[in-house]
Amino acid sequence: MTSTTTIVIVMGIAGTGKTTLGKALARTLNWTFYEGDDLHPAANIVKMARGQPLTDADRVPWLQRLAQVINQCLAQQQSAVITCSALKAAYRKRLQQSPAVQFVYLTGSRALIQQRLQQRQDHFMTAQLLDSQLATLEEPDDALRLDIAQSLDAMVQQVCRWLEVDGQDCSS
Repeated sequence: MTSTTTIVIVMGIAGTGKTTLGKALARTLNWTFYEGDDLHPAANIVKMARGQPLTDADRVPWLQRLAQVINQCLAQQQSAVITCSALKAAYRKRLQQSPAVQFVYLTGSRALIQQRLQQRQDHFMTAQLLDSQLATLEEPDDALRLDIAQSLDAMVQQVCRWLEVDGQDCSS
């Protein structure tokens, strides 16, 4: 594996499995994991829990916190996996402060994502926000695109190959 610092942002709409893949990838690569949802201001969490979509203005402090985490990792030369919906190109541009920041885009059928959201327990993001997330989403053209219908291990393997991780067991 190369000794350069890499920041992988696992992105996609709610219910695509960002946290599941992010944790598995960080564990596999022995990198630090940051849950982007934990960086939301309390007001954002309350708003989403009520089924109200966030505005661009609502997302500014969250994106600032994410950018701070990325800057800290880069300054400390610490590779990391960070989850973040990064729905718009402008959000991704704000986070991609260095060529070391790479995006993995999780996508899947609306039916599968809806099912996952309905089955999810103890999370502030409700299934009723799916339509607003889909409407806001600007699909990236410069990210590794993964179909969430495949197994977690298959996705971890694809990310490892994409990152050109050599000589390491990439089984999740």
